[in-house]
Amino acid sequence: MNYYERNRDIRKAKGNIPSWVIAEKLGIHENSYYRLLRKELPGNKKDKILKIIEEIKSEQE
Repeated sequence: MNYYERNRDIRKAKGNIPSWVIAEKLGIHENSYYRLLRKELPGNKKDKILKIIEEIKSEQE
């Protein structure tokens, strides 16, 4: 698997939302968020991040 394809669905859903905003909602440091995305995440963690991204998008509207 290509490194750039890991967690592609998260990266695509994120769009132009700053990573620090997602990390803040997760309660972790921005660098920890970047490290999380280095490896393909299991479904439950991925779902949690995607849910947070959707919450942020709905707050922006």
